[in-house]
Amino acid sequence: MLEALRKCTDAIEECYEFMLAYAAQGLPGDAGSASGGQLREFLRHAVEALASLPKAYAAAVHGLQPVERYEAFHAVLARDAGDSLAVMELVLAQPALSSQLIDNLNASMHLRAVLTDLFLIDEILKGARIEVSSVDPT
Repeated sequence: MLEALRKCTDAIEECYEFMLAYAAQGLPGDAGSASGGQLREFLRHAVEALASLPKAYAAAVHGLQPVERYEAFHAVLARDAGDSLAVMELVLAQPALSSQLIDNLNASMHLRAVLTDLFLIDEILKGARIEVSSVDPT
């Protein structure tokens, strides 16, 4: 269950890190550049991850208490992932991906919201695993 969430998180974070480097290159577009092809591949993986993220989160937190708090955050995560998905798909649909366009995507509050959600989830689940593993089964 945690593995699916980890895969989604990794794909989104790796894409973001690559986009930071791409934006710094000052490229007018991605045509003919090796990094442009890589960028589109990272974006496609991130789009797939964003589409799967709410379901992966739900599976990862299944059974954690208080259930209503995890469910309420699920709605936030689904909204943030959906907004980020829409932005990334819009960027991917462009015929040229300039460094400036990617820099603007990096600055998008939608993408930053989902990244912050992922950091929050990671820390919460670390704590939840500690609590669950410290329970004496006897």
